[in-house]
Amino acid sequence: MTMPLGKALLTDPVHTKSTAFTRSEREQYGLRGLLPYDVASMDKQKERVLGSMRSKNSDIEKYIFLNALLERNQRLFYRTLIDHIQEIMPLVYTPTVGEACKQFAHIFRKPQGFYITSEDRGSIAEILRNWPEKDVRIVVVTDGERILGLGDLGANGMGISIGKAALYVACAGIDPAHCMPVMLDVGTNNVALREDPLYLGYPYPRINGDAYRSLVDEFIEGIQARFPDALIHFEDFITPHAFEFLDYYGSKVRCFNDDIQGTAAVTLAGIYASCRITGKKFADLNVMFLGTGSAASGTAELLVAAFCAAGLSELQALRRVWFIDRKGLLTTKSASIKPRIQRFAQEYPEYSFEEAIDHIKPDVLIGATGVAGTFNEAIIRKMTQANQRPVIIALSNPTSHTECTAEQAYQWSGGQVIFASGSPFGPVCYAGEWFRPAQGNNAYIYPGVGLGVYASSARLVTQRMFLKAAEILAQSVTDQELNAGAIYPSLTRVRAVSHAIAVTICRVAIQEGLVKTKLPEDLDSYVKSLMYDPSY
Repeated sequence: MTMPLGKALLTDPVHTKSTAFTRSEREQYGLRGLLPYDVASMDKQKERVLGSMRSKNSDIEKYIFLNALLERNQRLFYRTLIDHIQEIMPLVYTPTVGEACKQFAHIFRKPQGFYITSEDRGSIAEILRNWPEKDVRIVVVTDGERILGLGDLGANGMGISIGKAALYVACAGIDPAHCMPVMLDVGTNNVALREDPLYLGYPYPRINGDAYRSLVDEFIEGIQARFPDALIHFEDFITPHAFEFLDYYGSKVRCFNDDIQGTAAVTLAGIYASCRITGKKFADLNVMFLGTGSAASGTAELLVAAFCAAGLSELQALRRVWFIDRKGLLTTKSASIKPRIQRFAQEYPEYSFEEAIDHIKPDVLIGATGVAGTFNEAIIRKMTQANQRPVIIALSNPTSHTECTAEQAYQWSGGQVIFASGSPFGPVCYAGEWFRPAQGNNAYIYPGVGLGVYASSARLVTQRMFLKAAEILAQSVTDQELNAGAIYPSLTRVRAVSHAIAVTICRVAIQEGLVKTKLPEDLDSYVKSLMYDPSY
């Protein structure tokens, strides 16, 4: 590739080094006179970035600043994100990305990602050729109908695809050129958005039924034709569509659904790790879910597979999993049970949420409701009465929608709870002891899975890959982290975790006969060689 020269090089986000160009490079590329005298190191540039970012008065302002940096200097953005991931990841993804999606049209600066509308029907394969990169390996696609816990945000949901793609780069080292954020803009049923004069999306009600499904099908076929090596990552589709597409396309093309499978794997990993604190045997656990959506039902399905792998029969495994909905305990007598969770209905009395905890005494309580405060003081205290060290995982995000905060969980349990959440919480001091709750972030799972599929060219993504990814993640938690109450590793080690997961994914792909060509024997070095290093 020919390097651009002069001003064109300085404004090229992929190749620019800005003030870091050396004297000889300034001469070579026609930059003399276009830069101030100082040749700044990347560390000095990062220091300037951090100072500017930290001076902003709100997280959304920091998001806008960081997004502008990504558009201006790609390598500096990713280097800063990687080196300060605990501080910056909550700004480029959850919880700040929720607010960014709500304001997407109002804070829009520069087009990113790829947009497909119903007016593109019949031309999707053709317009995909407008994407500038030729070797796409990761496609993150949403239709914006169920963004986090915020509902239908239409084309504003592109912020989710952009954020997830950025984390593939930062957390697993997949080259940005290989990542493609996509918005299937099929309209929105959010009337306020449609009436917003600044809204940038398709300003009509959502298409549905056969018209919607045929558009998705054309998109999948177009991706397969244009980018045959791409992994399709489904993100934030409503539950019926999420399972429908996973069931239909999962056995045909290289794809997965992060809300279902990524959430399931990271939650399972947390449960595995919690057993190292409680001393309980995984196969003996009773796990209760509050909520019956895609995250809960997907996690329950992976739990059953994990219980079976631990020696239980499928029937025994199903009896270890319990669901609570708005009416209370889900039983065989319950009305209107969602098809996906019918097999989890128990032959049991129809108890309320609190009564169910009293009688079942679950070891693990998982919230996937999108409703703040559903784990109230009474619930936390009952879990503590039932367990010396209750495990509570509040998955819902953004932070405003979490089932309970870390501080509430520690206070109401008298410091006994083992707590994790989908949104990040800082350290909590209770009774003079510091607890460091870990975030059950899907970024521990899906980037490594994506890297492993990319490295192996596995033609499908399987349940066993997510089971093994959960095992690797759980094993990566140190004793020191467990002693501080964390059941996930520090985010500072997420690239090492993703590397380990990717190597394992390669091995699973080989074992399952999903690899066409022989992979190098030294998978560790091979996977590392594929990881993008954003340095000058």
